[in-house]
Amino acid sequence: MASDTLLVSAVICAYTLERWSDLQQAIRSVQQQTHPPDELILVIDHNPQLLTLAKQTFSGVNVVENQHARGLSGARNSGISHTHGRVIAFMDEDAVAAPDWIERLLSGYHDPNVVGVGGAVRPDWVVTPPNWLPDEFGWVVGCSYKGLPEIPTPMRNPIGCNMSFLRDALTASGGFRSGMGRVGRIPLGCEETELSIRITHLNPSSVILYQPESVVFHKVPEWRTRWDYFIHRCYAEGLSKALVTQYVGSIDGLSSERRYITRTLAQGVFYNLKTAVLHKKPIVVTRSAAIVLGLGVTTLGYLVGTGTRLIQHKGSSQPRLEQLSQTFLLLNPQRIAHNEDHKLQESKRD
Repeated sequence: MASDTLLVSAVICAYTLERWSDLQQAIRSVQQQTHPPDELILVIDHNPQLLTLAKQTFSGVNVVENQHARGLSGARNSGISHTHGRVIAFMDEDAVAAPDWIERLLSGYHDPNVVGVGGAVRPDWVVTPPNWLPDEFGWVVGCSYKGLPEIPTPMRNPIGCNMSFLRDALTASGGFRSGMGRVGRIPLGCEETELSIRITHLNPSSVILYQPESVVFHKVPEWRTRWDYFIHRCYAEGLSKALVTQYVGSIDGLSSERRYITRTLAQGVFYNLKTAVLHKKPIVVTRSAAIVLGLGVTTLGYLVGTGTRLIQHKGSSQPRLEQLSQTFLLLNPQRIAHNEDHKLQESKRD
């Protein structure tokens, strides 16, 4: 399949006025590509004020409303319904695409078996990155992490901030599953994981490719560099993985995680401890501790999510993972305060 003959649609989803400046940068970066998209869809997730402002501001952008339930999955599905390209690329509203982002994504579609291509997500730190955060946990701040391949390689699923799929694959699979993915401040995720597994189940010969030369830069605000966010995000990831395994089973749902734990995390702990001893850098020990803590909290979230699934009320098809995540917020007063400040700012704008 010649990539230069593909029509490309780019989809960005936004839900808050707080990221207005970020959204403007994201839109500009996509419009200024070496291979510009044939159309750019901006989906506004249940925020009338943001919808009006976006329609008044952006030219050459099709600004639409999320016509489904509030949340990232519904917003992306709304975006898909307004696109016409054979390839649909997704990026977050708080990211900036490298100039050749789309060009590099399209290079992966030369192989006729490829149905999806994802790229690397590099952190754009607003403050100095914490020296305790392990490179193996870059996913906590929505970015690529140590252990991902450095050359184009088949993968189970891409990172949601930088991914693309063939339209045919998306429509055949039914798109993103309702009830999965981030909704406002609840950091549940893995909607792209569950979708990718469904796509490859439909066609076992299909390939989802990781193309590390396709890069976007994801903004990392100060509040995501704190220990409380690290713990909260790891716990939510465990809950999300439990939901994925409900739909696709643990063999596929945890295939990448098994390699990640036994290879990437194990090597990370050993390397950091060795570095601390040989180079007399005690702070590096903290990274090993963070790896162990992150794995433990994520595992706890998975076990809680799995247990909730097993004891959910008869007749209910959805485990109450969002409720569990909200309950966990009660253990995070700083995080709650942060979000309450955001709510207050939003209400003032309204």
